[in-house]
Amino acid sequence: MDKTSQTSNKAIEIFKRILPSPFTIAILLSIVTIIIAQILTKPADTSHTSYLLKLITSWEDGLWDSSPGGLYFAFQMMLILVLGHVLALTPFINRLIQQLIKYCTNTSNSVIIISLGAMIIGLINWGMGLIFGAILARKVGEKFAKENRPINYGLVGAAAYVAMMVWHGGLSGSATTKSMEEGYIPEMMRNIGSTSTFPDSIPFNETIGSSLNITVTIACLIIIPLFLYFLSKKTKNTEKVPHFKEQFEEDKAIKTIKRKGAEKLDYSRAFGIGLGSLFVIYGIYKATQYEGESTLGFIQLNFINFMFLGLGLTLHQTITNFGNALQKAIGDVSGILIQFPFYFGILAIMNSSGLINLFSDSITSIASAESLPIYTFISASIVNFFVPSGGGQWAVQGPIILETAQQLGSNIPKNILAMAYGDQLSNMLQPFWALPLLGITKLKPQQLLPYTFLLCMVGLIIFIVALVIF
Repeated sequence: MDKTSQTSNKAIEIFKRILPSPFTIAILLSIVTIIIAQILTKPADTSHTSYLLKLITSWEDGLWDSSPGGLYFAFQMMLILVLGHVLALTPFINRLIQQLIKYCTNTSNSVIIISLGAMIIGLINWGMGLIFGAILARKVGEKFAKENRPINYGLVGAAAYVAMMVWHGGLSGSATTKSMEEGYIPEMMRNIGSTSTFPDSIPFNETIGSSLNITVTIACLIIIPLFLYFLSKKTKNTEKVPHFKEQFEEDKAIKTIKRKGAEKLDYSRAFGIGLGSLFVIYGIYKATQYEGESTLGFIQLNFINFMFLGLGLTLHQTITNFGNALQKAIGDVSGILIQFPFYFGILAIMNSSGLINLFSDSITSIASAESLPIYTFISASIVNFFVPSGGGQWAVQGPIILETAQQLGSNIPKNILAMAYGDQLSNMLQPFWALPLLGITKLKPQQLLPYTFLLCMVGLIIFIVALVIF
């Protein structure tokens, strides 16, 4: 492992020199897009200065895009991350974690339990899965540190992070859930000037509930834990677990204090649980009233966020507890809040200049209807390094994928899933979403990288084989 660690340290240093912060990347991508558009699409009868001003104006307009694919989408993504994190901090989840760590008696069974738990919850909500896995990994580390027993803590952390290798095929996947919204795809494509005809929506059973995605998900749930188990047997338990301050314990019951007036509502369990339960009951009622092509078509971003809001209120029991958890979770959305508008600006430049059609025509010239999903998968893996948010990546890359698939007659749902798989695969090498996990576990990137790189190779085989067979 010494040589591997040296290699990973060198890789980390190279990443630091090549890749700045994600926000800086968003700014640089905006500038690069303007330059490319200026070079490749400027009309002959237009001056460089006037065309540059037109591109900058398009970019500025895109920042405040009010369409379903713009700021509204950004807010949906912020809510799904925050509410998932809030749920991960509920006493119920804490008790679940306490039960699970009883069975974590060595590195081998720990990585199986952590990876399965993180992936299953990550398929429900990626924010909750990421935080759940991180807290579970930390609790296992605390347990072994207190018992003064060795553990491969880097591998344990990697097991927690695998939630990010399955999330985009789950219920909170950006591309899949957004595509289910009726009228979203045609409006998005009209906004970029496309004249092609697109389906009004992509039903649940053609993406998340498809045989392709179900097979990929089951394969990940079986192969990844077994691979981590194999790694645990081939590596030494020599990692030093840091000393932690108790930070993620279940909230203590609020002592009886004489409260007056409306403040009583903030601390009332009856009010908090009752309000949350009403949200959940109403959400279930709305689901039963859904009338669409797919019986599960109601599983969209707004439905998920609404249900998570109700569950969060119910499980935290009081408005005060919910608010305290919200304060802990809110920092997660800073990247989405500031980066998404820049991605919308990039998309606006590509739209107004015709770069989307140019890129689409380039892919069409080398791909076929059958090979396009593979090209989409590879390109999505690369784009994820520069646009680490799955939602931001869909905003930029989605229109190109849809336009190209339509021109080639390629299966649109399969190409959406191919983008989702490419995005989640390179998360194993993209440090952006590992930051919350690193903060909670106190692990260093070089402790994760050797294992996440190997997990990336395993995932590459799973996704490519599935895309070729189906």
